[in-house]
Amino acid sequence: MPQNGRTLFDKVWSQHVVVPETDDTPAILYIDLHLIHEVTTPQAFSLLRERGLRVRRPDLTLGTMDHSTPTVPVRNFRDLAIVGEDAARQVGKMQENCKEFGLELHGFDSPNRGIVHVIGPELGATQPGKTIVCGDSHTSTHGAFGALAFGIGTTEVGHVLATQCLLQRKPKTLAIVIDGELQTGVSAKDLILATIGQIGVDGGTGHVIEYRGSAIRSLDMDGRMTVCNMSIEAGARAGMIAPDDTTFEYLRGRPRCPSGAAWEAALQRWRRLASDDDAHFDREVRVDGSALSPMVTFGTNPGMVVPVSDAVPDHGGDPSFRKALNYMQMEPGKAISDIAVDVVFVGSCTNSRLSDLQQAAGLLRGKKVASGVRMLVVPGSQQIKKQAEDAGLDEIFLAAGAEWRESGCSMCLGMNGDTVAAGKLSVSTSNRNFEGRQGVGARTVLASPLTAAASAIEGKVADPRKYLEANR
Repeated sequence: MPQNGRTLFDKVWSQHVVVPETDDTPAILYIDLHLIHEVTTPQAFSLLRERGLRVRRPDLTLGTMDHSTPTVPVRNFRDLAIVGEDAARQVGKMQENCKEFGLELHGFDSPNRGIVHVIGPELGATQPGKTIVCGDSHTSTHGAFGALAFGIGTTEVGHVLATQCLLQRKPKTLAIVIDGELQTGVSAKDLILATIGQIGVDGGTGHVIEYRGSAIRSLDMDGRMTVCNMSIEAGARAGMIAPDDTTFEYLRGRPRCPSGAAWEAALQRWRRLASDDDAHFDREVRVDGSALSPMVTFGTNPGMVVPVSDAVPDHGGDPSFRKALNYMQMEPGKAISDIAVDVVFVGSCTNSRLSDLQQAAGLLRGKKVASGVRMLVVPGSQQIKKQAEDAGLDEIFLAAGAEWRESGCSMCLGMNGDTVAAGKLSVSTSNRNFEGRQGVGARTVLASPLTAAASAIEGKVADPRKYLEANR
């Protein structure tokens, strides 16, 4: 019998099609929430001025500053000089543009400022069933709530500002089913790194991924955001997880969420979004969550990943693989745990939420960062910074010898004053490890907050499980 069920993606897509696609033209898709930041907006606002256009829906546009902002305290605009002229100019233009076009901006004086993909969920602006776009590839983060969320280019940012719509071809669907109980020390970051290692950095190309299975359901919202965040590293257009009670409890009472009778009506709509039992996916991949270990990358893309207890794989004559190992100064057959670390970074839109900081602090409590290692801890938002300080996490980090910073993208992309020096190796909780990502000549090993903290203690890439077992 034919399958008539629809996937989560199909339901959200169909609810937002203004004009269906044809063989010759993409669909016109309505956008519920447009998130903006200082890096990908200047040209878009210039486009509006050139054409004499206003922003179509200022009430559906939410701005913050995160990529170019320094993570040391900023008292006034002159302090921005520490991040360089280009970054300071971007921040200044963001403030001017949002004022001119009447847009809400969480700037330096806002207690809600932070990384764009952190504050959207915090404020309750991210909700199930919404279409969400931003001029940043990791917009896929918001798919953890059952939203269809994806990154767009600068020209497309201008299109959405002007029309609140976007031209899009409908992607295919990919179900990634992860079942089994995650072992001690294995986090959402390890889960998504292992998945990318299994399907490759092009495994999701042309698809929207829906993450399913018992291992996904067991994750809290912070963990689900980590998983969806790195969908783009698997080549996918977006990543989604069907909303459930975990989702609803996270959103309940947040400023931008409905309340009272409107909340109950929203719950009824949101509960209908989950993929139907007989829904058809174009592809399906299965991952055994119970067999996973803490994972780390060893090369220059997130698919070059192995368990932290393994050795560096041999290149097998592959020239691009050999080039990646040469850049990373990795020796085939050498134990990953023997690789010395210079810098440890805990932060980014992947792993800068309160639970991430709690994990790292729990491992660091009563211990010291190894001599010669610099550790930077950067909360994802000012709200998270306050929550962490209220819980005394900042004191744990500082006592261990780590640096405790203001919120921002920080060392994830090395364009705001926080960089890794050439040739130095960083264990980072961020999402990308290509050449020069954290600074010219910098070498990046992607890992979870637990693995990052263990590596800071030992001064080399380290397995966090020994510390977790000792703390039991």
